[in-house]
Formats: sequence, structure tokens, C-alpha cells
Amino acid sequence: METGYITTPFGRRPMTLALVKRQVTTEQAQAEGSIDKWRVFRDVSDARSRLGLQDRALAVLNALLTFSPGPELSNQGNLVVFPSNAQLSARTNGIAGTTLRKCLGLLVEAGVIIRKDSPNGKRYARKSGEGNIEDAYGFSLAPLLARAGEFAALAQEVAAEQRRFRITKDRLTIVRRDVRKLITVGMEESLMGDWAAAEACFVEIVGRFSRRPTIQDLTASLDEMTLLHEEVSRMLETQEETTKNDGNATAYGCHIQNSNTESSYELEPRFEKKQGEKSETNSRTERMGGTETFALPMVLRACPEILPFGPKGSISSWRDMMSAAVTIRSMLGVSPSAYEDACEVMGQAGAAIAIACIYERGGHINSAGGYLRDLTGKARRGEFSLGPMLFALLRANGVSSKITA
Repeated sequence: METGYITTPFGRRPMTLALVKRQVTTEQAQAEGSIDKWRVFRDVSDARSRLGLQDRALAVLNALLTFSPGPELSNQGNLVVFPSNAQLSARTNGIAGTTLRKCLGLLVEAGVIIRKDSPNGKRYARKSGEGNIEDAYGFSLAPLLARAGEFAALAQEVAAEQRRFRITKDRLTIVRRDVRKLITVGMEESLMGDWAAAEACFVEIVGRFSRRPTIQDLTASLDEMTLLHEEVSRMLETQEETTKNDGNATAYGCHIQNSNTESSYELEPRFEKKQGEKSETNSRTERMGGTETFALPMVLRACPEILPFGPKGSISSWRDMMSAAVTIRSMLGVSPSAYEDACEVMGQAGAAIAIACIYERGGHINSAGGYLRDLTGKARRGEFSLGPMLFALLRANGVSSKITA
């Protein structure tokens, strides 16, 4: 193997500290014995994305290896090959000279080969009287021998990453299919729940898919789609539980009665409706504000900041939720009339959810009262649903923590 003398490139090619370090590292990492040159070539090929190499650069490396006699590289033999550009071009299926020089430069920058230029920049070898090579100028293959273990480790890492990529992509495909079909079932069967919000969230997640995703892109999309799958499954489970309860009540002739004598409306002043007045918001209240539409654990995951304001510092029921919303309403400066309007349009639970969402996004909202009145007006016109707001907060509070964990 060549001595530890540091060589510099011929002509105008610059010498950099990185090239010096590679030569020193290669000399210090002299490997004992020999290695199969084609095995290390396969490792370099597998790890080409980590080394910054393209297919043509690998073709040039393959050609360089063909000029090294024997199937192995050994520190006991000469590791410098000295083919001309014409010979290299012939063994790379006629690659252009400009491309050839660029590929050689990339191999040098990646630390796969080292230039050993002669005084005049030509590539040649001097032989002794016995015909043995005494000195050669061209390209040293010593880094392949010295870094063989490193290249093998890089190749294994790339293979493992490719396996993770395929597994994550398959899982994302399955979860995407499941969510799509579950939402379709909910919408076609007119089941209870905000299926339009789930559909909008699904379309938004799919719209962010990249044409050439990385493993990070797939992981982020899988986390979001898994979270949506959990919420859709909860809505279906709630529907199943409601159906069972209704069936039991019918079978046993039970009369379901609210035993709570205190109305949660008493938490805030309310405007009395005139006798006989039929409110158009009743059905909307049941649709948007009913506790069956959104599971309380889902709301608390989306709006965890409201938890300390519940009775005894926690929230375990919708009544606790509405009590905490009243406290936060006062803190935010929302007028009783604005909150009453929200209760009339969205329902008591829906208004509490809206207050929780506003408090969760407090840093982005200048006037909480005005914002709530705007949401109430849109809800009255059928232009607003709590679902997209909750799903957005779920992604912000739930998915991001999964990614960074």
C-alpha cells in the first residue's frame, strides 16, 4: 500500500481540507488482509444515496475496478489504477468526457477514490527491471479497502430504511382505505356524528401527500390518518352503544327521564322564548351541540387547556365541561348575551366546545367575544361546524406530540 505522503491534485484543481482529512483517515485505517472488490462495490452502490453518488458515477467506479487485477483488493498489492479517459469511456459504454470528469470528481468528493496525480497530470506506472510496478499515478482505490466496513454499515442502514419505508407506506395505504370506507358507511347510513367534518379532514390529509414522499412524510401522514381513524371509530362505537341502549329501553318499556333537576342553562342568564315560538335552531342544536356528536375525551384531547378550570381541577362530564366554559367565558371577556346566542344556536355543549377552542387558540384571536359572535352567525346560517376546528386542534396537539416523541 502507498505511503502516508499527502498528495495534491494537478493543475487548477483545488486542494481542500476535506481532501487532506480523507487521505489521512484512509492511511490511518489501513485494513489487514483483503476484501472482495465487487462486494464493496455493491455496498457502495446500495449506499449511494448517503454518499451523494448517481448511477453514472457508479458505472465509472465499476470501470475503475476492472483495471485492478484480481477479484480482491489487498494492502499488499498496488491499489492505484491508471486508465486513460478513452479507456474509461470505452468501459462505460461511451460516456462523454465532460460527464466522465464530473463523475470522477464526485467519487473523489465522496471519499471512494483518491487522486494521485503525476508531475504532468498523466496517468501511468513505472516498472522495475523485473516487471513489477514501482510507482503508479492515477486513482487510488485504497479508500475502498480502508472504508469497507463503513460502506457495509451504510448499505445495511439504507436497506433497513427502505424496509421501514415500505412498511410505513403499506400501513398508510391500509389506514387510508379503512378511513375512507368507514366515513362512507357513516354518511350513507346517516349515522350520528359530524361525518362532513371527518370527510373534510380526510381530504385535507390526502391533499398533503407528496408525489415522492420521504419516510418522514409518510410517518407524519400515517400519524394524522391514524388519529382520524380513531375518531371515526369512536363515532361508530358511540352509534353502536346508542343503538344498544335504545333497544334495551324499548324492550323493557323503560321511560328515560333526566333526573338532574338543575338545568345547566342556569349557569348563565338566558332569554326566554315566547310561548309557541318554534326555533329553527333546535334541530341544529341537537346536531351540533349534543354530547353524542363529539366524545368528551376527544374534545379534551383537542382542548387540554380547559382541564384545570373544571370542578376540582378536572373535567369528567359534560356538566363539568360547561361549568369550565362559563369560567373561561368570563376570563376571555365574552358577554353573557354572546354566550347565550351561542347556546341557542350550537347547543350548550357546542357552545362550551367553541369557548374551549377559542381559549386553546387564545394567542391567535384578538377579540374572543367578536369571534364567538362570528361563529354563531355562521352556525345559524349553516356555514360553520365544530368538527373541522376540533380536528385541526387534534392534529396540532396530538399528532405533533407523536412525531416529536
